[in-house]
This record gives sequence, structure tokens and C-alpha cells, in this order.
Amino acid sequence: MHFLLLCILSSTGIFIIFKSTDRLGVPSFPVIVINYLVATLLGFFINAGEVTLDSIMDSSWLPVSVIIGIMFILMFFLIAFSTRKAGISVTTVAGKMSVVFPIAFSIMIDPSDQLTLMKAAAIAVALSGVILTIYKPGRGRVDRAVVFIPLLLFVGMGVVDSMVKLAQHRFVMDEDTALFSAILFLNAFLSGLVAMLFYRKVNRQFLRRAVWGWGLLLGTVNFGSIFFLVRALNYISPSGKGMDGSVIFGANNMSIIALSVLVGLLVFKEKLKFVNWVGIVLSALALLLFALV
Repeated sequence: MHFLLLCILSSTGIFIIFKSTDRLGVPSFPVIVINYLVATLLGFFINAGEVTLDSIMDSSWLPVSVIIGIMFILMFFLIAFSTRKAGISVTTVAGKMSVVFPIAFSIMIDPSDQLTLMKAAAIAVALSGVILTIYKPGRGRVDRAVVFIPLLLFVGMGVVDSMVKLAQHRFVMDEDTALFSAILFLNAFLSGLVAMLFYRKVNRQFLRRAVWGWGLLLGTVNFGSIFFLVRALNYISPSGKGMDGSVIFGANNMSIIALSVLVGLLVFKEKLKFVNWVGIVLSALALLLFALV
């Protein structure tokens, strides 16, 4: 499914961009704020229907988009921080293995999405994979951020993905996807403007060309990660069949983990312990099980 493939590439791009900006010394905060402005403008540009303030205010998905938008910028700060502290591989696995949340949520709210023994086993293996992937063995003092930040990201991303599933299942029609994404990112952008009041020391960084360049790139792939995910969840084949939300989330996240870990190892030369490799293998196994159900 082309929507799913585009979502995978877009989502993987987010982690790669954060790692790249960290390596180049580009501050993450202004890049994150600009990225949401870019994603908002893309949503309004792609939206085919007429947009009025009244139509937006009357939309059933507006309250959900506000909550997701605020959580989005919080999660982006966590992704950026975790990428610096724990690395792209660990951050990607922690963030994308949160798939257990939307999978469970999809089964709860969608009657056509049934819990099977395969899905239950996949969830159990997934949780084990997350724990082993973020575990950092050592005799010295443990950096708590290396453990707790990815864990917090795991829970937070799970809640965000579950709310996206709720919006898609209950409120967002296929033709509303672009506008829903635009308003979601607009809320995140407005939250970023508020946060700027507390980050005045980095406000001068908004004048740098590199910041705007990375913000433009991040905003493009960030918009694609949500837009294509909702389109994939809404997709109905010519035969009238669609894929279970739990299967889409599983296949999507499995592929993102594989690509991100590969990039982390080959491009950024990240090093993993044996126990981390075991966790990654279990994570891939779990997501493969999700894709096969």
C-alpha cells in the first residue's frame, strides 16, 4: 500500500533529521517550532475543500486535534532529547514500539479489529523488546535519562498514536485528512510560540538559515507521517476491503524500526550492546507478528 510506504519513509526521516541536527550543532527548539509552521501550511495547501473559521470550529475532530497538537510538540522535544542521550536506534525503538498502545486501543474501539492469540503474543514480545533495547548495562553510575526518557517517550507516543486512531475512527473522513492534519500542526505551532516565551535565549537562532532549512525539511516529513498514516487507516481497496488498524500500526512501526536502526548503525556509527541487539530482534519479531495477523 503506497500510503503506508510513504508514512514509513516520512516517519523514519524524523529520527534521521534529529540525529543530523544534533551532529551539526543545530538547536532543536527553533527547528521544531518552524517545522510545525511548515506542516500547517502544507495541510492548508493540500486541502481541497473550502476552509472557514466556522467550519473548523464546528468540526467534531477539533478537540482531539488540540490535544494531539499539544502532545506532539512535547513528544518532539522528548525525541530530540532522547536521540542525543540514548541514540537514534534506542529512541526509534522506544518511540515506535509504543505501537502496543494504538493496537490495543484499536481492538477496543473497532469491532472489526479482533484480539487474537497472535496479537497477544506480539504485544508481550514487544514489551520485552523495548525493555532490552533501552537497557544500558554497566558497572558505573547509570544515566537515568538514558532509561527514563525513552520509557517516557514510549508511553507518550503510545497515547498520541491512540488518539490519532480515535480521531480517524470516529471523526476524520478521508477528505478531511489534510485539514485535520493542518489544524493539528497549527495547535502544535501555537504551543511552540508559547514555549518561546520561556526559551528566549535561543530565539535569536530563528535568524539562522540552517535552522529554517532543517525546519522546512522536518515539517515536510512530519506532515507526511500523519497525513499518510490517516490515509492508510482510511484506505479501502477496490474490492471493498481495508486493513485492521492494529495490522497497519504494526507493519508501519516494524519498518520504521528496521530503517532507523540500519541508518543509526551505517551512517551514524552507533554502537549497541548484545542485550540491545536481543531487544531489537525481539522488537522486529513482535512487529512481524503484528504484520502477519
